[in-house]
Amino acid sequence: MNTNGPALIAPDTSLEITNPQPDPWDRFVAHHPDGHVLQTSPWGGLKSEYGWRAERVGLTRRGTVQAGAQILIRRLPAGLGRLAYVPKGPVVDWGDESLLKPVMDALDRIARSHGAMAVTLEPNLPDEPQHRQGLRSLGFRPSPVGAVQPRRTLVVDISGDEEDILMAMKSKTRYNIRLAGRKDVSVRQAGAEDVSTFNALLDATADRADFGIHPPAYYESAYRLFAPRGWVQLLLAEVDGQAVAGLMVFALPPRSWYFYGASSSAHRDRMPTYLLQWEAMRWAKSLQCETYDLWGIPDQDHETLEDQFTERSDGLWGVYRFKRGFGGDLVRTVGAWDRVLSPVRYRLYEWALALRGRVRSTD
Repeated sequence: MNTNGPALIAPDTSLEITNPQPDPWDRFVAHHPDGHVLQTSPWGGLKSEYGWRAERVGLTRRGTVQAGAQILIRRLPAGLGRLAYVPKGPVVDWGDESLLKPVMDALDRIARSHGAMAVTLEPNLPDEPQHRQGLRSLGFRPSPVGAVQPRRTLVVDISGDEEDILMAMKSKTRYNIRLAGRKDVSVRQAGAEDVSTFNALLDATADRADFGIHPPAYYESAYRLFAPRGWVQLLLAEVDGQAVAGLMVFALPPRSWYFYGASSSAHRDRMPTYLLQWEAMRWAKSLQCETYDLWGIPDQDHETLEDQFTERSDGLWGVYRFKRGFGGDLVRTVGAWDRVLSPVRYRLYEWALALRGRVRSTD
């Protein structure tokens, strides 16, 4: 979008459709009840270093952002054009039609200007019938590839005092947190110079657990982009000066998210990862965060999770065994939804996905 041209006027003539600069946009996202770290400008900057183009659209009134979205755009193979993706957005009051429709129309215009075949939203909305129906009424349909971000998670309430938070955990998890302290595990707040140590732990974890990770520069960029705002903390758990586990926790008070974690095989009997999570929660709490999102568990209902977690280790089942001990509310979001802009190319896209076996069931 050309930021130097005249602003487009929405039906409510007190609103202008603009491309907000990072600072006012981030202030808006941080203070919005449904604001998410994936809608902040540092996240757009991170993805821009890895094949995406990030743009923002905002509805402003007298210079103040009222609603909007950060949209990520990437070229698709085989001449299918581009993908236009809005992670955990748009950031809008979904019940306010005067804001919702202009945001959707602006997203369409941006996507069309880049040759996108569809706009893919992954809203920060709970998976409830009224939200699914609302998306359908706006012309969206469930994406054939399913969710991009984890659809189901555990969100821990960290608004109470520390003893209340601990007492809401499983007794074994509380025991392991305290055991780590007795076994001389220490956790420190690390800096940019320690990201290489974290990357080494990630390599060890990926080799042991056989899962994919980003290249080392990705985590270096994530820290570099978020740290100046105080929205990320790298924590390292150490035994006798040796780093044995680490994590990156992101915060946009009053919300926080555990995105990346790693550990070596050394001193696992001292339970360093348990103390590490506890210290991450304490860090988030020090910023006045009230929730700590453990970010990603198997997309199953509570009964299935509890029935099968002792037997399964595929996918996210292994991490669920660990995460469930910290308590939290089971939350499921509506997933990814597409508004088709080019029906012919979209059908070719579905066909290509089917050939690759990537189409998932939708509901």
